Amino acid sequence: MRHNATPEGKSVRLLRVGEQVRHVLAEILMRGDVHDEVLAAHSVSVTEVRMSPDLRHATAFVRPLLARDEAEVLKALRTNTAYLQGEIARRVNLKYACRLKFLGDESFDEGARIDALLRSPEVARDLDE
Repeated sequence: MRHNATPEGKSVRLLRVGEQVRHVLAEILMRGDVHDEVLAAHSVSVTEVRMSPDLRHATAFVRPLLARDEAEVLKALRTNTAYLQGEIARRVNLKYACRLKFLGDESFDEGARIDALLRSPEVARDLDE
């Protein structure tokens, strides 16, 4: 393992830059800096940002509060990508402005599905034995 990599193999720099981009996006959305009716009507959590190895692409995983109107929120974010990329370029010190891509965060749904499976009578019966 390289000295600047995590056990999962991701570079510390990629994780650090991803977290900086996540903070900037979250702040912009929280403060309502994007002039969009859909985004103004929803609280949006930026749960994770994954950077490409060359730091030129950022994939932001987002989730509207209570998972309401996710498709509508993703469309609004994609419509305002140019503005958000410009703000990130201004606030995060990178050699190149990164290109943003927005995806819905499915990890909460997956966690709930696994939890429901573990609580199902069939699995509970097997675990009790």
